[in-house]
Amino acid sequence: MEPSREEIVTWCQEYVAGLLEIPAEEVDPDADFDRLGIDSALAVSLLIEVEERYGVDLPPEALFENPNLNAVATYLHTQLPRHVA
Repeated sequence: MEPSREEIVTWCQEYVAGLLEIPAEEVDPDADFDRLGIDSALAVSLLIEVEERYGVDLPPEALFENPNLNAVATYLHTQLPRHVA
């Protein structure tokens, strides 16, 4: 079963919070990455984890086109492999 967009947002918040060493509740999913303190090294780390966790290739330019966690989660959700019963 594929994760919901909300589950992806929550996972992204928790992952980014771990990178930034802050509580997940403090990671605003609507805040731009630069406002959260996510630099290029942290963004690459997020890309790698997303690829491993969700099996979706997230190109670096996708982070520029989707500059916050809500936008990334929406993009990921549309890219997830669909399972047909």
